Amino acid sequence: MADTAGSGHRRVMTLISSLISLSLSIRVFAGKWQLIRSRLEELYSGLVAGDSTSLSSELPAITATVEECHELARRCLDLSYSGKLLMQSDLDVTLGKLEAHVKKLSEIFKKRVPRHGYAVVVSRPGFGACKDDMRFYLRDLMTRMKVGDLGMRKQALMNLHEVVVEDDKYVKLVVDVSEFVHLLVDFLGCNEVEIVEEAAKVVSVVAGFDYCKGVLVGAGVIGPLIRILECGSEVGKIAVVRCLCRLTENSDNAWCVSAHGGVTVLFRICESAECKGELVGAACGVLRNLCGVEEIKRFMVEEGVVSTFLKLVRSKDEVVQVSSIELIQNIASGDELVRQMVVREGGVRVLLRVLDPKWTCSSKTREVVMRAIENLCFSLSSCVSLLLSYGFVDQLMYYVRNGEVSIQELGLKVAFRLCEASEEAKKALGDAGFMAELVKFLNAKSFEVREMAAEALSGMVMVAKNRKRFVQDDQSIALLLQLLDPGEGNSGNKKLLVSILMSLTSCNSGRKKIVSSGYAKNIERLAEAEVSSDAKRLVRKLATNRFRSMFSGIWHS
Repeated sequence: MADTAGSGHRRVMTLISSLISLSLSIRVFAGKWQLIRSRLEELYSGLVAGDSTSLSSELPAITATVEECHELARRCLDLSYSGKLLMQSDLDVTLGKLEAHVKKLSEIFKKRVPRHGYAVVVSRPGFGACKDDMRFYLRDLMTRMKVGDLGMRKQALMNLHEVVVEDDKYVKLVVDVSEFVHLLVDFLGCNEVEIVEEAAKVVSVVAGFDYCKGVLVGAGVIGPLIRILECGSEVGKIAVVRCLCRLTENSDNAWCVSAHGGVTVLFRICESAECKGELVGAACGVLRNLCGVEEIKRFMVEEGVVSTFLKLVRSKDEVVQVSSIELIQNIASGDELVRQMVVREGGVRVLLRVLDPKWTCSSKTREVVMRAIENLCFSLSSCVSLLLSYGFVDQLMYYVRNGEVSIQELGLKVAFRLCEASEEAKKALGDAGFMAELVKFLNAKSFEVREMAAEALSGMVMVAKNRKRFVQDDQSIALLLQLLDPGEGNSGNKKLLVSILMSLTSCNSGRKKIVSSGYAKNIERLAEAEVSSDAKRLVRKLATNRFRSMFSGIWHS
């Protein structure tokens, strides 16, 4: 009896597989055959997931329906039917029978879930397989999710996660089937933790594709995701915040998250001492997206976002530190009131504490802090004064001298911004020895770096105290003159270099050192070569009665 049932089971599966392939060649009643094909795939998946013994009572009826459908397919393919209306009616009847079979199999499996030992597993199609094979594989996974036990559903979700990660063609096929999307959303709200976690991982991947975001939100995914954040497992929450981070790149979806109470829930996660750095960091990413909507940002500010995340900047977890700093930057961007709030809440001191060379953290974190200081602290004069009073210039000097290339360049950029900020800042930079460091950057490979160094130095020597200090540095003056050589390709802006030297000539010792330098002739050569008169004016400034013979060629031109 078992052998007979097994034989019938295999025969009907072979018939269905053959019929699916045959239906792909049919060109008439295309819509009907697409529906029939979908039901055949569901039926096949149900038969694969079951065993011949539990399905023996249904096999004869299923076989009869499949044989009838096979005959209809042949007639449609040969165009040998007697009339369109009659054939359409026959197809509707067959479609109804197939739907009834699918429903019956589902009921049987819910009552008696097959043991894994009896369940036939459909192999995943190889790389480059046709869409029909891929679609058939997904149908099988969906059937297992619908009718399998906990282990089978979890495995099906794991297999689904694997294919959507490795091949985005599967993502498109998943979202094309609304039933599949709704099934995933339903799993997010179920009571089995393992199923919720695996479903959240799949949805997180799917949410990474722009054309899928609207489908997921339309299927009602936001509500279940927020509920997982409230009471789900750590693994589930991490998958959810990654998903929300992708979904909220769209401001309409940001509103939806806010409407479901997502902002408050995300705040709680960030404030909780029990949540790990990975989760908090990802939650900050969602909040960064949400604050792009002005009304949501205002709500976040009222809820105390600044004080909450300044506390998190003190965390020893690098992910939490970096994410918190970036969130504060986003919230304060273009908003003077929030910037003032950051200063009032002690934000400058908190940032400088992380930047302290004695503080143990990575170069990446220090770069993030340096950018935050640049973005937050130079629009307010009071904030610049705080930076100076807290010893920021000494920290800056340390990183310009000893930091990796990336943080050296950031330090230079910040020093340039400081020079623009106030006379007080220029004096502080001069006292710290910044001019000699800027001169070194005049010969850097990067044009941008050379330009910033020249502009910063040009601004600094406008201060009398700095000029006197610079004139005492014979080596720096020599390098400036050396870079004025018209044949020197790797130099800063020569116009700015001439401007710096012009400032130095305001004192006798400066003129004397320039003229007595072994590279002074570069000024004359530059004056002869350039179109502008900047270098000629410098020569005239230098050509007093005492030094006129050195520049006679230019003086008489």
